Amino acid sequence: MKYTQQDLTTYAPKTWCPGCPNFVIESTLKNTMIELIDEGYQQKENFVLVSGIGCHAKISDYANFNTFYSLHGRAVPAAAGIKLGNPNLTVITHVGDGDVYSEGLEHLIFAAKRNSNIKVFVHDNRVFALTTGQFTPTSPSKFPGRSTPDGSAEDPFNPMELMLASNATFVARGYVGKQEQLKNLMKAAIKHKGFAIVEIMEPCLAYFKDYNWYNERVYDLASTHDVSNYDEALKKSREWNYQGDGKIALGLFYKTGKPTYEEMIYG
Repeated sequence: MKYTQQDLTTYAPKTWCPGCPNFVIESTLKNTMIELIDEGYQQKENFVLVSGIGCHAKISDYANFNTFYSLHGRAVPAAAGIKLGNPNLTVITHVGDGDVYSEGLEHLIFAAKRNSNIKVFVHDNRVFALTTGQFTPTSPSKFPGRSTPDGSAEDPFNPMELMLASNATFVARGYVGKQEQLKNLMKAAIKHKGFAIVEIMEPCLAYFKDYNWYNERVYDLASTHDVSNYDEALKKSREWNYQGDGKIALGLFYKTGKPTYEEMIYG
């Protein structure tokens, strides 16, 4: 069967803010799925989409295939459990920066460490948007959110560097302003044998930054970038510390191969 975006869309009314970049991520995901199904990579009924809690999670309402809502911060262990229960499934996890980098951080680190064969797509708008503007672990210091009107006293951490330090076997960063590149990264992550994370930078039009801010700073990793070179990937991950106005690299930072957690459990 040849699927269209409409075939992969549910009847649920979409309640994202007008112009929200999550519409771009939803469309990109569905285009990715259509290509993978057309190529015979996996049948539609063998894909599972898991989401956490936040604006990102509404994608589970709008995607017409197997979906699972988890608790806040618990999407990754739910996805890992589904994959372990049935290794024949392709399990894709959509999470937010406030969702997975705060309550869910320990689960993310251990999924990377174990090389669980799940795919994690992080909608990183650097703000708790659903609860109207509190700071998250990737918000810059002095961020004037709802809970910190005088500015957050905390510095952000660098999730790309953290994932490399956690031995993730596929680490990439995309941007909603580059939809074709984002689709290619999603597709490569899904096909990767092992744990894969794609951080998707997106502005929150209501509470934090805009497209112009990102457009002035993003750039593509050079075609000569060696994705098998861990030290080079680490160096690139440190170019931007989620704090200042440094350049933001996009693309595949690192990729390697090793046995998956499911292979180690089942032999």
